[in-house]
Amino acid sequence: MIPLHDDLGFPRFLTVTFLLVVGNVAVFAYQLSLGPQGPAMMATYGLVPARITALGSGESWAVLTLLTSMFVHGGILHLVGNMLYLFIFGPAVEARFGSLRYLAFYLIAGMVAGLVLVAIQPASLTPMVGASGAIAAVLGAYLVLFPKARIKTVLPIFILVEFISLPALLYLMLWFAIQLIAGLYSGHAAGAGVAWWVHVGGFLIGVASAPLLADRKPMTRRAVAV
Repeated sequence: MIPLHDDLGFPRFLTVTFLLVVGNVAVFAYQLSLGPQGPAMMATYGLVPARITALGSGESWAVLTLLTSMFVHGGILHLVGNMLYLFIFGPAVEARFGSLRYLAFYLIAGMVAGLVLVAIQPASLTPMVGASGAIAAVLGAYLVLFPKARIKTVLPIFILVEFISLPALLYLMLWFAIQLIAGLYSGHAAGAGVAWWVHVGGFLIGVASAPLLADRKPMTRRAVAV
């Protein structure tokens, strides 16, 4: 199910969400400019669990990859998929949290979601890249804050394409169920190159954080945006 937009009416280009999308796209453009050296960038700035667990043996710099890995992507589809979800679900959460609180939430949740991967695969030497842990946290927060919102969705059925509107509660619970089932099926491995448990961990972080971070007087729908 590919989300297209929600019905809440918040500006699409709220400051932090906009800058996060631009930052991710800019880093990916730089990756492409490196040509054959692009994969080396993923190896350097991606999150390698074994480096984190070896912090006491000269790998102390590796802790920075909890942050840098969130801005590196493995391919154009990886980037577009992540940015689509951030662009659709991020603005409403930013409006409820406030921009600075939302930025801190996004970055910290993404890093904590990365630590979930370290806990599950402490000896892994495979770099994990992408913003999906942080974005999963945004989805979890959206579920708590806007369960009755409706998500306009593209649903491909074989050669047919259906456009349907689903309650956010249903859409996001289905999304979470897919991540959880895939994680359980793949065990501790990253099935098909996807770190499912990072998604699960990020989503639960968002669910737990939303009630604590949401502003009782949310930004209006006419809020200043870039």
